[in-house]
Amino acid sequence: MGELLSDKEKGILLKLARMSLQAAVQGEKLPALDLKKLPEILQKKGSSFVTLTYKGELRGCIGSLEPYLPLAEDVREHAIAAAMQDYRFPPVRTEELDDIRIEISRLTLPTELEYRDSDDLMKRLRPGVDGVILRDGAHRATFLPQVWEKLPDPAVFLGYLCQKMGATADLWRWKKIQVLIYQVEEFHE
Repeated sequence: MGELLSDKEKGILLKLARMSLQAAVQGEKLPALDLKKLPEILQKKGSSFVTLTYKGELRGCIGSLEPYLPLAEDVREHAIAAAMQDYRFPPVRTEELDDIRIEISRLTLPTELEYRDSDDLMKRLRPGVDGVILRDGAHRATFLPQVWEKLPDPAVFLGYLCQKMGATADLWRWKKIQVLIYQVEEFHE
């Protein structure tokens, strides 16, 4: 994964995510962020997913697969998007804030996974380690490595990921699609 975040840096990102979440939900202006006052690693471009749970259930999850903002800004942006723009859920309401828990996943750069056929693909995946991106033409979908906890069987995992992409669950079995993998450094409140 390269350089890991310290506990202090993780704490800063969680605090930024919480403040951004609260400001967005309450309709307040987001405070300015002085990147120069943050640790250097948080100033560098980084990609993250922010996952929100409410009383243990998924409430929103938005992120980026490739870095385009400083990591601190990326986390703030995705905390707000997870709360307000995840199409699967209505926007988070003020009365939910106390029961929302934040999880941040910092991603490595995705790399292409070479494979011969569907059997080889299943052997090359590392459940619990790899996040997976499937691409087929203009369609794309990803599951973070944490999804392996709920879908530990590679065939089932790939089937659900194909469906998330808008394809049939068995697309990966009969068509060679592009597969990329990445890893995450995950931490939460």
